[in-house]
Amino acid sequence: MSHWKRTILLAAGLCCVLPWSAVAHPAGLDLLGAGATFPHPLYQAIFDAFARQHPIKVQYQAVGSGEGMRRLLERKVDFGATDAYRVGPDGNGLVQVPTCLGAVVLTYSLPGNPKIRLAPDVVADLFLGTITRWTDPRIAALNAGQRLPDLPVQVVHRSDASGTTYIFSEYLAKTSRTWKEKVGSGISVAWPLGTAGAGNPGVASQVKQVPGSIGYVELLYALGNDLKVADVRNRAGRFIEPNPETVALAAQMTLPDDTNVSLTDTGVPEAYPISSFTWLAVYKEQEYDGRSRERADAVVRLLWWTTHEGQLHARPLFYAPLPKEAVHKAEGLLRTITFGGQPVLK
Repeated sequence: MSHWKRTILLAAGLCCVLPWSAVAHPAGLDLLGAGATFPHPLYQAIFDAFARQHPIKVQYQAVGSGEGMRRLLERKVDFGATDAYRVGPDGNGLVQVPTCLGAVVLTYSLPGNPKIRLAPDVVADLFLGTITRWTDPRIAALNAGQRLPDLPVQVVHRSDASGTTYIFSEYLAKTSRTWKEKVGSGISVAWPLGTAGAGNPGVASQVKQVPGSIGYVELLYALGNDLKVADVRNRAGRFIEPNPETVALAAQMTLPDDTNVSLTDTGVPEAYPISSFTWLAVYKEQEYDGRSRERADAVVRLLWWTTHEGQLHARPLFYAPLPKEAVHKAEGLLRTITFGGQPVLK
């Protein structure tokens, strides 16, 4: 059994008891969610543990942030999952609750598995197609002593509307004027070149199969495929390895009440620069389409569990748990969820 699979099983067995504001205890309900592949391993562990302690089953379809939020807006699922903050100025009738922090990493397939370092301008030019070979002098200058193969660079990117793409392209738009002007940021962008993979699993699989390739995925997808990840130079000029500790440092800031904040290109000296929150989104008013009060209770109970007991599952799966301030903000957001105009949480 791989280390990755063992960590998932370990996380699924963890539990703890934290305070829960009493709501009616729902029975025999099935909840359906869809969205981001970025946090999928964590959600699988959390939802499985939740179902073992509550008479509520949770089915989660990892179809990408864009598709998940589309299904939520079409009211086909109970909750959507996204790595991009999607509540608009009019609110869209939604509330978006943070669940953890994660790293978007540069993962690659090179003979000999060298551990490499990359700088923001080099990352941008790799994905713009300006740097075309791994022996490029700019890569070599960052990796003195490493033997880099004389292979063409093969870029792999997402094929679907993706929160992971949003995080990565936002980072590049912040750190490269050329990228900002030519490509920009979003859950989908017009890639200058490269091969497309569906979801984080698809990108990781493509990278693993193609020598000389480079792609961007959430950290666990690289580790689960025995792929190397690059250390990335942050704004302070330090090369940072992505891990739960360096990702958590990126959130060392005062958070707004809605947690709509970007953590990419952080100024925290020891923080990994391509870090982000990820969120679960639900309708703020839960009385719609004939939904029952019990279903609303189940949704809020699941979100409370995820932001409290569920946080113990984050670190074993290489995510960073929510900092205390983010948990406090999540509690405030959950208290805004209503059924028939009355708060679900008492």
